[in-house]
Amino acid sequence: MSLEAVEKVAETEQKNKERRTAAALEAKELLAGAQKDGLALLSAVREKAKKENKERLRQAEDRGNKRAEALREEAQHNADALRTEAKAHLTEAAEQIVGRVVK
Repeated sequence: MSLEAVEKVAETEQKNKERRTAAALEAKELLAGAQKDGLALLSAVREKAKKENKERLRQAEDRGNKRAEALREEAQHNADALRTEAKAHLTEAAEQIVGRVVK
């Protein structure tokens, strides 16, 4: 092999080594960029889920408060009806008591 051929082989090998090194560096950079993008996306998804969960909790609390208020109103209405019914029978009950005591 001539000196010129040996130098050309050595030069080609050096260029190939440089290309492999550059490719490995580019691959590391791509991987680092993908990891960074993935972490940013994960963070954004978590934040969105956190906000959605807060909103759902607020809505559930609103529904619960409305239902509790409706139950309070119903209970108050039932209590008023029972009180009215009891007052209606108060005179009758008093007469029966007086009638039993007097006998």
